[in-house]
Amino acid sequence: MTRITTEHLRERFSAHEPRIADSSGRTEAAVAIVLAPRSAAQLDVLFIKRAEVEGDPWSGQMAFPGGRREDGDADLLATAQRETLEETGVVLPEALMLGSLDDLAPLTPVLPPILVRPFVFSLPHKPAVSASPEVAQYVWAPLDALPTSVGDTDIRLRGVARTMPAYLVGPHVVWGMTHRILNSLLDLAL
Repeated sequence: MTRITTEHLRERFSAHEPRIADSSGRTEAAVAIVLAPRSAAQLDVLFIKRAEVEGDPWSGQMAFPGGRREDGDADLLATAQRETLEETGVVLPEALMLGSLDDLAPLTPVLPPILVRPFVFSLPHKPAVSASPEVAQYVWAPLDALPTSVGDTDIRLRGVARTMPAYLVGPHVVWGMTHRILNSLLDLAL
């Protein structure tokens, strides 16, 4: 199996041209995939568990830090940086960005019309995380282990039972858009 290192990802991103989707009629949003070394040869990825909030369609789910673009954001990179700082206290200098992945929209038609751009950052060391009230908890997970933690999860969406593909991160289940974003990263890396 290919060892996913910062250098390996930097090389992959140098040849990657992300697909930028037309955002007409959709709210723009961005997330940050924050990577930091677990050891000299292994990267961890930061996940957050969103706080339970009534009316939030992603309430309580495992996610990457991020959110909707605000008027003061110069671009979606600024959105990812601002949201990550607000939700986790982690500063993401642009110089540490490896690149961005393809824009994604929800596949479920009952979700808000949103378009998400994922940005990938590799930090030189694991930062202290200070979770905001929007974040119930955070988890660092070994990136290399995720391809072997694939499974399915049974969930209820709007009262309908569905089986969805997922990654298992300890006791947490990563599914939905976060699962799709993680797939994009792993497809690029491997």
